[in-house]
Amino acid sequence: MRRFYAIGFLVLVAFDTLAQISFKLAGEHALPLEFSSAWLARVFGQPWIYGAFVGYVGAFFTWMTLLEHAPIGPAFAASHLEVVSVLALSAILFNEPIGWPQLLGAALIAAGIACLARSEAEEQAPPASVPPSPHGA
Repeated sequence: MRRFYAIGFLVLVAFDTLAQISFKLAGEHALPLEFSSAWLARVFGQPWIYGAFVGYVGAFFTWMTLLEHAPIGPAFAASHLEVVSVLALSAILFNEPIGWPQLLGAALIAAGIACLARSEAEEQAPPASVPPSPHGA
């Protein structure tokens, strides 16, 4: 089951990341921002907007599948790994600067998720057997 969770969360992060990066790319190509039919035509004329739709629909179905099997606490926390993946990809794809505050935040997110996953694993572990008392009970 751990493998199912790991693969599921990686797929969820991939879909969420696809959606966010696709929105950024679609938005950049649809400038200038204005509330008009011309702007809507520019937005929906961008292939990236459809990548965002695929990302959101994929994330929705992946999330529903995970919730059916995974404990909600760690699942909800792990679903926020997209913040870290989008941060990394925005630096690579868009040359956005990453400073110490962003790196620290990403590390804290990852550490928090690791702590929740570990505590959940300990709660689900079978209880350790208690050795018999030498004096007899």
